[in-house]
Amino acid sequence: MTLSRTARSTVLAVALLSASALAVPSPAQAAGLPPACQEALLETFDKFPVVDFTVPDKAKNTMLGEVLGLSEADQKVFTEKACAAWNTWATDNGQAVAADLDTRYRNAAGPVCNKFAKSSLATIKKYAPNVPAETRELEKLAKRIWKSSMEKLTAGATNADCRAAYDAAKAGW
Repeated sequence: MTLSRTARSTVLAVALLSASALAVPSPAQAAGLPPACQEALLETFDKFPVVDFTVPDKAKNTMLGEVLGLSEADQKVFTEKACAAWNTWATDNGQAVAADLDTRYRNAAGPVCNKFAKSSLATIKKYAPNVPAETRELEKLAKRIWKSSMEKLTAGATNADCRAAYDAAKAGW
């Protein structure tokens, strides 16, 4: 399944940048979000211009499924203040985060699932402490999405290396 640019933005942000406020159920529902959250949904992918880093299709689809299943209560953490803080942080740090992801991805051993899991988690752990306090509720949601996604990927992996990589990553940051 090929994800739309918006869906890739959502998945990338949730998977890689802990406090991402971008886990919105669908672009159509984005219109009901505060303006800063609409901006975050539409522009975050561009703020993290990775070159080599890749999210495997199974991981994209699993995380997207988690995002699409967010409850109305979960969606309430998408506030103007939280998303504005995210947007500022992403603009200020996106290049550095992307470079870190690319370097870690290139240096991790294959297969792709392992490269993704290891580089994602290492970058998240490095940058999560610096994400603004206003995004903490979003971070809690992102952590839940990450953990659930990694659990599902672990359970469904047919490749032992992928199963081990996802299992190690599910503890999160």
